[in-house]
Amino acid sequence: MLSSTFLGLAAGIAGAQALSTGFNYGATKSDGTFMAQSDYESRFTRAQSLQGTNGDFTSARLYTMIQGGTTADPSSAFQAAIDTKTSLLLGLWCSAGQEVVTNELNALEAAIKQYGSDFTDLVIGISVGSEDLYRVSPTGIENKSGLGATPDELVSYIKQTREKISGTSLSGASLGHVDTWTAWVNGSNSAVTDEVDWLGMDTYPYFESTENNPIDNGKQLYWDAYDKTNSVGGGKEVWITETGWPVSGKVSGQAVASVDNAETYWQEVACAIVGKYNVWWYTLEDSIPTTPNPSFGIIGSDLNSAPLYDLTCKKGSSATATTEKGSSATKPAGAGGLHGVGSGPYGSNGTMSGVAGNGTASGITTTATRGGSSPTGGATTTGAAGGPGGAPSGTARGAPFASQTQNAAVRAGPVVGAGIMAMVGLVVAL
Repeated sequence: MLSSTFLGLAAGIAGAQALSTGFNYGATKSDGTFMAQSDYESRFTRAQSLQGTNGDFTSARLYTMIQGGTTADPSSAFQAAIDTKTSLLLGLWCSAGQEVVTNELNALEAAIKQYGSDFTDLVIGISVGSEDLYRVSPTGIENKSGLGATPDELVSYIKQTREKISGTSLSGASLGHVDTWTAWVNGSNSAVTDEVDWLGMDTYPYFESTENNPIDNGKQLYWDAYDKTNSVGGGKEVWITETGWPVSGKVSGQAVASVDNAETYWQEVACAIVGKYNVWWYTLEDSIPTTPNPSFGIIGSDLNSAPLYDLTCKKGSSATATTEKGSSATKPAGAGGLHGVGSGPYGSNGTMSGVAGNGTASGITTTATRGGSSPTGGATTTGAAGGPGGAPSGTARGAPFASQTQNAAVRAGPVVGAGIMAMVGLVVAL
C-alpha cells in the first residue's frame, strides 16, 4: 500500500505544480522596525543568489499580509515579490481574534484589486494561522505562550478565507494551516486537519531539550516529526514550513548551536528534502541589525556576505539512510515515534512539561512587549511571546507587528525547501 507520502507526491504530479523552496520572512527586522519594500526586495534577491543553492530559493513564506504600521494595507512584500519574481506562501495572523483576521482578509482583497494577476500568479498557497493550536494547548497556556486560536475559530477563519477569495483570481487557492507537529497529532484538533488542503509542519530538533537531541540525532528527530504529522493527514500533503539549526546561541539539552552543526543539519535534512517537498527554511538572516540568541541565519549581519557554511549538497548527503521503495524522499530507517515537543512549543516565562508523547521539552524563557489589539502595534503592554509574526529573527514574537524585546533565548521560526519533484521513484511505486 502506498504511504501518504507517496499519495501527496502523486497529487503534486497530477496537478503539475512545481514545488517551492524558500525562507520565512517576518514583518519586522530584528530590532522591531518595520520591513519596507526595499528590505524585502534585497532579501528576496539575496535568497535567489545564495552560493551553493543553484538559485532554488525563489519562494517566501509570510506570516501576515498587512504592512507594518498600518491596520489593513497590503504588505509591501507583495510588490517586492512581483519585482523579483518570488512566489508567495501567504499567511494570516489568527491569534489576535476576528478583528485582525478581518483586516488580514481586507488586505488580501485590496492586494488582488491593486496588483491583479501579477500578484495572484505568484501565490502558491495561503496559511490561515501559525502555531495557534499550540498556544491554546494546556502546555502553551502553562507556558504563557500568548494568544492562540481554538480549532473552531480556525475552521471559521479558513471558511472566511475561502469565501473572501471566491470569484477572484485566487479562487480555489490551496489553503492550509501551520502548527507544531505536536498540535497536528492531537486528535482534538482534527477539525482543522479536515478543513485544510495541506498541513504546515514546524519542527526544530534543537529545541527538543528533553530528547536525546545532539546534532547526531537531528535528522532522526526531524523525520520522527514528519512521520507523525504525515500519519494524521489522511493523505494530504505536509508542507515543511519551519525547520533549521542555529549557528550560535545557548545549549538546548544536548543540542549545541554552531556553524558546523548548522551545516550538518543542512546536509542531512535540507539536502534530503529540497526538490521533494514544499519547504521554507529558517532562515536566510536574523542578524540585521541585531543578532538574537539563538541565531539561525545562514548569512551574518551583512546581507551581501557569503553564507556562513557551504550550502552545496555533497554527493550522497541526502542518501545516507534506508528509504521506502519508490520514495523520492530520504528518511532514516525506523523513523517514527512521538518525541515530546517539535518546533514551536518553546515556553515563554517558564519551562514546559507534560506534552503528549514519550517526552517533554523545556521551554525557552522569554519576555516580550506586545502591541495593542491591532497587530500593527498600538499602546504596548507587557505580555508573553506569541508565535511567529514579528521579527524574522529569533526575537520574541507576539502579534505580527507588536513592539518586542528579548530577555533570553527565544525561538526562531521557519524552513528550506523544494524544487522540481523527482518522478522516477513514484512511477516505480505506482
